[in-house]
Amino acid sequence: MKAWVLHDIADIRFEEIHKPELKAGEVLFRVKAAGICGSDIPRIYKTGAHKMPLIPGHEFSGIVEGCGEGVSKEWIGKHAAVYPLIACGKCVSCLKGKPQLCRNYDYLGSRRDGAFAEYLALPAKNLMEISETVPFEEAAMLEPMAVAVHAMQQGISHFKEEKSQDSNVVVCGMGTIGSILTMFLIAEGFKNIFVVGNKDSQKKRAEILGIKDENFCDMRRENVTDWLRQHGGADIYFECVGRNESVSYGIDVSNAGARIVMVGNPYSDMTLSRDVYWKILRNEIFITGSWNSVFLQERNDDDWHYVKKCLEEKKIAPEKLISHRLSIDELDKGFEIMRDKTEDYCKIMMVQ
Repeated sequence: MKAWVLHDIADIRFEEIHKPELKAGEVLFRVKAAGICGSDIPRIYKTGAHKMPLIPGHEFSGIVEGCGEGVSKEWIGKHAAVYPLIACGKCVSCLKGKPQLCRNYDYLGSRRDGAFAEYLALPAKNLMEISETVPFEEAAMLEPMAVAVHAMQQGISHFKEEKSQDSNVVVCGMGTIGSILTMFLIAEGFKNIFVVGNKDSQKKRAEILGIKDENFCDMRRENVTDWLRQHGGADIYFECVGRNESVSYGIDVSNAGARIVMVGNPYSDMTLSRDVYWKILRNEIFITGSWNSVFLQERNDDDWHYVKKCLEEKKIAPEKLISHRLSIDELDKGFEIMRDKTEDYCKIMMVQ
């Protein structure tokens, strides 16, 4: 089979390799679509993976083509998306039903071979069956969509209890996760959604999702804190950038009792000035982190089942966020676009 194999930092090669052999509890999975995640780029070009050689890629969908010992043959032929985090099932977090916080996890595409290939082996317990009415490209976006939904639930749970759909909701950062998050907030029925971005393409993307021109703040042209204050501040603020200034914006404009959800991976050390810290205290601001997403195969009340239902009922349209479609043999073009920022992009998708 063909695969992109990361041999060392900045040394990724398109190669012919053997199909994986199945262990007990695993399935042979044929990849039909796989998205490039922002985290794949530093993994390929700067930091390397936890072990190498390794096939990257953790946002994907496809078809089950074979089953190892202990796996029901009924899986064969099923369309599925895949939860990439392989939880240990034994640690305190796992026993509490929080596999995303597992301390002894494995991970497809960073700790073991992932989806930038024609086939891979993976645990059957990580499969999420998807209706054949859902295109593979959309199903491949289930992982980043579930990450966005997990962040959304961290932010809106308290406000949903108060039935306050009129709360001011701010999404700072219109990359892939921020864009998906905005899409779900609209689907959830929030009326006052304000978006902060820094590119013309992000403004256009926000418009496609349904954000009015007057609800988009271009930080290149506007003072973000002044602009947000003019629009009533923030009751819920999602930080999807990972920079000091965007964290400070959120604290500065948050209303009393506001909720700030930290979503973006940090670019550098994060610090808070004394004045900003005072605002956390005086406004009793609740700040929480959001990490990964929750998938509990035997239940239907987790992030992944929420997204699956939205996809199958056509409540969301994630294909609007796919900017590039590439075949497996030209996937390196996608890596380079994201590394060098030579083109505007949102979700770059491998299709085969």
